[in-house]
Amino acid sequence: MTYTLYIGDRSYSSWSLRGWLLFEKFDLACKLEHVDFAAASVAEQIKTIAPATTVPALLCDDGSILGDSLAMAEELASRHPDRPFWPAAPRERAAARYLTSQMHCAFGDLRGECPMNLRTAYAEMPAHEGVQSDLRRLEALWDHAFALGSAGGPWLFGDYSIADAFFAPVAARIAGYGLQVGAAAQAYVAAHLADPAFRRWRAMGLAKGETLPWYKKDFPQAPWPGPAPFAASLAEGPSENDTCPYSGDAVSDFLEIDGRVFGFCNAFCRDKTLHDPLAWPAFAALL
Repeated sequence: MTYTLYIGDRSYSSWSLRGWLLFEKFDLACKLEHVDFAAASVAEQIKTIAPATTVPALLCDDGSILGDSLAMAEELASRHPDRPFWPAAPRERAAARYLTSQMHCAFGDLRGECPMNLRTAYAEMPAHEGVQSDLRRLEALWDHAFALGSAGGPWLFGDYSIADAFFAPVAARIAGYGLQVGAAAQAYVAAHLADPAFRRWRAMGLAKGETLPWYKKDFPQAPWPGPAPFAASLAEGPSENDTCPYSGDAVSDFLEIDGRVFGFCNAFCRDKTLHDPLAWPAFAALL
């Protein structure tokens, strides 16, 4: 079974992040098609898969089209019952579906005031009453999940599920705008920021894409609150490796880390590594 996943700008498209995590975290392959937010409308750019008009959108090899992330999640869970998309225990599974649906349809103030921005973090954003209300609601829902979770671990129901994929952009908002939540919620936010899959998504957004001015907020900026990436810089060859750690192709673009030079098959492979070298298992093994 093959899939084509249409996504928007990785730094700003929160729903695209959710769709991509459904494949990345549950070990499903897909071909990616990118929609440029600075070009024509999304609907115009994906008109070949109408009636989908937004990203993420999914085209399946049987011709099925899903233009909604929740429908996508449920369909993938149905098509791949061997993958742990939902918790196995009935009470936890029911709660995970409930929380995912809440995320899908609620938290309008938080979304409106704090659009996902993985390129810029802010230190002192005042949260008005509507945002505060959304944060308290999130804490209540997450506490409910933590109380049910039987497997332990940092995620809502112990092991990673669709619910966690849907709340990943919320974690980015809370962290990126310096919003205040309780200790349990803050630990959950930190787990998302440290998740290698989330870090890879952010690194790819920094490597390919532009800073879009309409997402800018007039608040003091701060360093990104996630784990500090390993220091790397652009370099000239030759490199100690002859083939790219991702594609196996001959190298043409280079990075230096701790005096060592590594090669990649193109600028994107190089730059996604530059922004977070240890988020990439293939490169971490080489390093």
